[in-house]
Amino acid sequence: MKGMTLIVKTVTRWVKVFIFLYGIYLTITGHLTPGGGFAGGVVIACSYILLTLAYGREFALKNLSLGKASVFDSSGVLLFLIVALLGIGFGGIFFANFLQARYPGEEFALFSSGTIPIYNIAILLKVGASLFNVFVILSILRIVVEKDGSKKMVAEGDREEE
Repeated sequence: MKGMTLIVKTVTRWVKVFIFLYGIYLTITGHLTPGGGFAGGVVIACSYILLTLAYGREFALKNLSLGKASVFDSSGVLLFLIVALLGIGFGGIFFANFLQARYPGEEFALFSSGTIPIYNIAILLKVGASLFNVFVILSILRIVVEKDGSKKMVAEGDREEE
């Protein structure tokens, strides 16, 4: 049996959705309240880390493989760069908030800050995917003490049988 007990798995099944939604909420309202893309990305990564701890690495990698996480990671950087470059074309300078200048909106409204929520979403993708990748890679790697006393880092499946 992979993962933890039935109780932990059942609680995780219910809680993971709320954690994920809270990460999205932090990101979407990050220009109005404390939060933003980094905080939302950390919370979303924690929801996948919780899945990994409760159900095992294989189950979590079925939901979000390292390849998919790398695609999200790269997509976040690409989205960030594209919106920043659009600032040159529509606002005259790099990182210009061209959407807020054209559609000012009402103060403290959800759609009042132009490109800032788009930047937050890009950062959410980057941070969430990167933290999940780091966690999975660290869970695969092990430090093995050799017979001569030296230490070597090996992947989980690369261990030599003695």
